[in-house]
Amino acid sequence: MQHFFCADTFKIALAFALGAILGIERQYKNKPAGFRTVIMITLGACLFTIMSSHITANPDRIAANIITGIGFIGAGVIFKEGLKVSGMTTAATIWIAAAVGMSVGYGSYFLATGVTLIVLCTLIVLGKLENYSERFHQVKFYKITFVAGQCSFEELQDKFTEFRIEYSKDSESKSSNEIIVFYKLSATQKEFDELNKYLMKKETISGFEM
Repeated sequence: MQHFFCADTFKIALAFALGAILGIERQYKNKPAGFRTVIMITLGACLFTIMSSHITANPDRIAANIITGIGFIGAGVIFKEGLKVSGMTTAATIWIAAAVGMSVGYGSYFLATGVTLIVLCTLIVLGKLENYSERFHQVKFYKITFVAGQCSFEELQDKFTEFRIEYSKDSESKSSNEIIVFYKLSATQKEFDELNKYLMKKETISGFEM
């Protein structure tokens, strides 16, 4: 009994430490699921896994329910802002934090620690590389609304060409005297800034989202 108590205590402590490593990175970047949340997810997954080995001969059912529960939590941090979806990386971090907690609960300490370090490297190093690459190429979706008869698709598309922006028109619709069009645009951040300034100043453009 004492042996199991010491082993379980070590598992809880390790799950706390690994959850803290993942959570502090999310907290530093001011994400919805931060330091405390990721720790609790890792601890919870670890505790459920420990209990499944003690109270049932079929631990697969509890493991499956952990994954289902984490799916609901992950969905809660995904937000749609205009045409942009954010929170996917945080949701994935929550998912992997639960997997790390389960690994610790099953006694796979080196696997859990190794995966935690890999994820941390992915979030920090590859995150910086991703931000750097976005200076040279980004893909964004724009919803542009303009007054019918005072602006046209051709005028907009000529501006895209002038700003060296690659484009494709996804859909269009008309409401009252306004036309709403969705574009998929590919360009650098500098070119998107030039486009945004143009759309802000253009009087016949009623509004735009991205």
